[in-house]
Amino acid sequence: MSMRDNQRVIYTSPIKALSNQKYRDLADEFGSDVGLMTGDVTINPNASCMIMTTEILRSMLYRGSDVCREVKWVIFDEVHYMRDRDRGVVWEETMILLPDTVRFVFLSATIPNAREFAEWICRIKHQPCHLIYTDYRPVPLQHYVYPSMGDGVYLTVDEKGKFREDNYGKAVEILEKNTEQASQSTKGLKSNKKKQQQHTKNSDLLKVVRMCSDRAYLPVIVFAFSKKECEQNALVLRNIDLVTQDEKALIGDVFENAMATLS
Repeated sequence: MSMRDNQRVIYTSPIKALSNQKYRDLADEFGSDVGLMTGDVTINPNASCMIMTTEILRSMLYRGSDVCREVKWVIFDEVHYMRDRDRGVVWEETMILLPDTVRFVFLSATIPNAREFAEWICRIKHQPCHLIYTDYRPVPLQHYVYPSMGDGVYLTVDEKGKFREDNYGKAVEILEKNTEQASQSTKGLKSNKKKQQQHTKNSDLLKVVRMCSDRAYLPVIVFAFSKKECEQNALVLRNIDLVTQDEKALIGDVFENAMATLS
């Protein structure tokens, strides 16, 4: 709509990777009139549609950049980051500092107090803020439990949000049984117990990922709380084959092209 009406628009995201992805997507859609600013990279800064991190936009507002005076629309993606204890102030300050003539689009799938947030925007920007909400999920959400050292998963919450107590009970029963057997096998051997725990963890990860592949549940995200654990998980999965020969060739081409740009 902004491009049609010759108005300047800024899209902000919380992370550089998402900004880069959106730049590629929008450049494919709208051509050369799309720019990118992430701190590390600046592409076409005079474009009508600019993609940047929220920190970059706040910095431009601090400096009194001419770009901010020309903007008609600002899109805040993942606006629930405003609730972040450390970074939330960036979103709050940016919204406050933008001129009242600017119109906003806020995007989030997880903001819990959307109505309260919309009312706050109305107060500080002196303009209406319409809340558009849906419970619809394109992919039905189901919760499964995998008992460690087990052979399968158990559906504990179905797509309608119903808790399957019987399945949960079976998973707990299997976990308790397997834990007791493992404890007996390493009883009195502290060093063996630690190694066994790590081996069990690695084996569990392989089983779950293979099961997801067999059941056509891919793509899948393996979440870990630290960089070290992410690297360990990657090493555990390094020999698992999840792509076709054509996909392997494409991955190789992408890697070689990326390395070539660094040389």
